[in-house]
Amino acid sequence: MIDTTTPVQDQPVLNKTAFGEDFAWGVATAAYQIEGAHDTADKGPSIWDVFTSRKGKVKQNHNGNFACDFFNCYPGDLLLMQSMGIPDFRFSLSWSRLLPNGTGNVSRQGIGHYDRLVDNCLELGITPWVTLYHWDLPQSLEKKGGWANRDIVDWFAEYTALCGHAFGDRVKHWMVLNEPMVFTGAGYFLGVHAPGRRGFSSFIPAVHHAVLCQAEGGRILKSIDTSAEVGTTFSCSHIEPLRQREQDFQAARRVDALLNRLFLEPALGLGYPLDDLKFMRRIEKYIMPGDENKMPFDFDFIGIQNYTREIVRHSFWTPFLRANLVSAQKRGVPYTVMNWEVYPESIYHMLHHYSQYSDIKKLVVTENGAAFADELVDGEVNDQRRLDFLQRYLQQVLRAKQEGVKVDGYFVWSFLDNFEWAEGYTPRFGLVHVDYETQQRTVKNSGLWYRDFLNEKADSGGERG
Repeated sequence: MIDTTTPVQDQPVLNKTAFGEDFAWGVATAAYQIEGAHDTADKGPSIWDVFTSRKGKVKQNHNGNFACDFFNCYPGDLLLMQSMGIPDFRFSLSWSRLLPNGTGNVSRQGIGHYDRLVDNCLELGITPWVTLYHWDLPQSLEKKGGWANRDIVDWFAEYTALCGHAFGDRVKHWMVLNEPMVFTGAGYFLGVHAPGRRGFSSFIPAVHHAVLCQAEGGRILKSIDTSAEVGTTFSCSHIEPLRQREQDFQAARRVDALLNRLFLEPALGLGYPLDDLKFMRRIEKYIMPGDENKMPFDFDFIGIQNYTREIVRHSFWTPFLRANLVSAQKRGVPYTVMNWEVYPESIYHMLHHYSQYSDIKKLVVTENGAAFADELVDGEVNDQRRLDFLQRYLQQVLRAKQEGVKVDGYFVWSFLDNFEWAEGYTPRFGLVHVDYETQQRTVKNSGLWYRDFLNEKADSGGERG
């Protein structure tokens, strides 16, 4: 039997003070998922603008054309954030809002928008944590091959330098890429995300070029401001074998290498985990002389984005990986609207897993949260399952920290309900409910709890036995 519970004795008492004074507390968002204003102020089309315009690519044919209208609503949203006592705000910049054609001509309106957003954050005492790339590649660059074209290293370098010079006098916390395994795998292999490409011919070069970009982006930001704190983020899931059988152990090792190590280890100077992913050996044809020295970068922090664990079994009929994931539904365990198992110890295991790499200076949980079927009733969203999720996962972050893991921050995904990629607007992850028709914001009970937790109120309900 697979254990699905956390032993009571391993659940530390949860309060903000226990994490230490220098622990960063925040919320996270992404440009395409909240901004809207898809064709406003010189913005060029991104791959997600184009992908969502194609019928059947997103559930109910939803798109991010308007989303939460954060482009226009950000002043009120930041005031709401301040009222909740949230000190750190992670958001991404839209590449095609700043460089409508991907390279070359700079949009002064785009620069002006993010200038105002950053300045407004600072005026309210909110620290901006900026992600350079959260999946919205300019469509003009996709027409030239996108991430599968090695020229993207130069394109990305130009974009990074622009952002660093424009905002680096005020932005001191940067993340280079968001979840490269997801945007290359889902976008260039499975075709379920933008730009909708499928197969190894796109995926393999996209992986290598993203690895080069994450390191090059870090070097450029540091060259502009040596005092800036520069990191990058990785999706990760705790992996376990279904059965105590060697074939399942080997299958789990391969899945772990693909999901959790493929992008991290090159950044640390360890190269690609090809011994465990033999089908990835074809990446060697894309590695040019000198690339081994360009792949690593000494990041100030690594962002981990964990939601769940995956249970793996050997599958002879699954090409390349010879492994299948066993769904939470089939295992009869609790799961979210995204069909992800609720398993708080996953984040504890991943913090320990990544802390074993000696070259990682520190870890920050740059995303964690859950989507449930929220309902707005009489002006209230009683999202007890999300509240419970956040408390239980935070207990596991604290548990890891108390055991010596250098984890120095936690960001809830997400501040607002938003456009959830191929799933459209159905899944709601936010601490704040958004009525997409009226753009009315309502802080959910989980958001009220987070507010009280951050402000150390005695009646916050933050302690659990």
